[in-house]
Formats: sequence, C-alpha cells, structure tokens
Amino acid sequence: MHKIHLRQKLKIGLLLFIVSLTFTNIVDSKEKNLSKLIRFKMATVSVVNIEEAERLYNKWLNYDAVERGNIPTELALSWGAEKTSGQPYVVMQPESGEDVYIRLIKINKPPKYNANTTWGWNAIEIICENPDELNKHFENSPFKIIGEPAALKNYPSIRAMQVQGKEEDVIYFTTETGSYKKSPLPKPKSKIGRIFIMVVAGPDIFKLQDWYSEKFNLQKKKINNSPIALINRAQGIPLDSERPLTTLSLFEHGNLIELDGYGNNTGPRMHNIGELPPGISITSITVKNLDELELKYISSPINSYGSRSATVLGPAGELLELIEEIKK
Repeated sequence: MHKIHLRQKLKIGLLLFIVSLTFTNIVDSKEKNLSKLIRFKMATVSVVNIEEAERLYNKWLNYDAVERGNIPTELALSWGAEKTSGQPYVVMQPESGEDVYIRLIKINKPPKYNANTTWGWNAIEIICENPDELNKHFENSPFKIIGEPAALKNYPSIRAMQVQGKEEDVIYFTTETGSYKKSPLPKPKSKIGRIFIMVVAGPDIFKLQDWYSEKFNLQKKKINNSPIALINRAQGIPLDSERPLTTLSLFEHGNLIELDGYGNNTGPRMHNIGELPPGISITSITVKNLDELELKYISSPINSYGSRSATVLGPAGELLELIEEIKK
C-alpha cells in the first residue's frame, strides 16, 4: 500500500488592494473559503469475486492493476472492518496514468444489496471523452447500462451515461461538450479518465451538507429538486419523482462530492459484521494535516500510503478515508 504517492498542489493568488484594511478582509475571506479536502485519491469497491472484477475493470474501463496484496491489519482496523485484515486487494489506475485510483477489496458474500437503494457511497463518476461511444462499447459487456447518454437538465453542455457492474457498482461516465475553461469538469486525458465526483446519499440532505461544510469548510450550494430516473427505477418509485441534490467542491478543480437525498423507502446498507459494506465502500480524499481537523476518527492516524491516514464515519454511514498529502 506504500507505492501510492500523494502530491500537494497549492495555488496562491495575488490580490490587489487599495487600503490595508480592505486587503486584510479580502485575505481573511479567501482563507475562510478554502476547502480542507484537497482532491480524490481513491474509490474502494468491495467485491465478492475480485479476480472477475479486476478483469472487467481492465477490459471495459482500461484500468490497469498497479498494486496488489493483502490488507494490513492496522489499515483494516482504521476502517472499523477488522475482518478485512488479510483480504486480497487490487489497486487499478486509469489509462491516462493519473494518480486517482479504484481499489478492489474482497469481501465475503454480504446480505442482499441492490445499488442505489441504501445510504452511503452510491456511485463513482469518471470523466470521459465520449459517452455516446462508451454506450456502444458497453452494449455487449457484463456491465448493465442503466442510463443512456443524455445532457444534464441544468447543464446542457454536460453529457453523461451510467452503467452498473456485477457487484452492484454504479459508474457514471461524463464529458463536457462545451468549453472546459468555464466547466467544473476536468479535461479527460484518456477515453475513460479519472474519478472527479463521488456520490453519497442519505435520508437528510441538509444534515449531509451541514456536516461536510462545517467539518471541511466546504461552501454550500443551492439544493435543487430533480428526478433521477435510474435511482427512481432502482427504488421502484415513479420515474418522475423528484429528490433533492447538490454538490460540494473540493480544493482542486474537477473534484466534487454530490449529495443525494433519499426517501423513507431506503435505509442503511447492511453488511457482514467486521467487514466493509458491499458496493462502493470507501472514498479516499487527501488533506493537508489530519491533526488540524476536528474529527472523531475510527482509530488514531496510521502510517500508510507513504503518509498518514485516518477514517471517519460520515452522517449517512459512509466511510471517508483521509490521506495526508506528501510534502514535497
């Protein structure tokens, strides 16, 4: 696990000022708006058949295995998943070579789980060059197409499609058809690029928004109500049913958390005692300093990934792993 290297990119802007007081206020305001979450490092998918999952991610997503091994006990304990100790894992990297990974970890067969019906991390969103081409690519694959390519209602220049894997792993593939200079999306560096959004769902979107905003200084955005057909279909409710959603931006451009509000027909994700939850189980994000965060970690920070890491349980039961950026 020590081969994954972290990098810190801090951008300092120069501010013009007229008087000293105005200058101080601007700087103070700017500092208050800095997110303490820097960028995505990894999404973890818990799988029963790790060999098959690796083959599928390699063949259909062009992700290559860059590291494999067995989960160290200390790391498993940091997730509150002691029975994950010793389980095999594979870390996979996009064809672009960007250091944002998908990690597959083997679990035993969990209680029944259907994607997009429980709280926690529910989807990985990956930047791509052309969702329409990918739709054809996935037509004869083991991945189930759950959303045909379409423009986003509120952002018509953004186009996306969605698939679901055999392990109830949901992946969105998204592109910007307009100018990337004005887009919140990063520019893809390969046909299927890196993760740029992680989607978390819970029963109270305001609680989710407040927690991430207060703990990590993320700036709140407007909560919109919109129907999401693929989620409504999974939950067996009318396709035009609206649900609240919003996003939060991390420090680096092209890194966002999407918050989805789920209804009374959903609940926490069931899992085997001492194991990770099924499906998308952990989101790993880099930070500057674990000690500066006012969080109750599952266990004390450990030395891993070439730096320190610690995991916190979010308000919807989601595991959020925080990794300190390596100081260059």
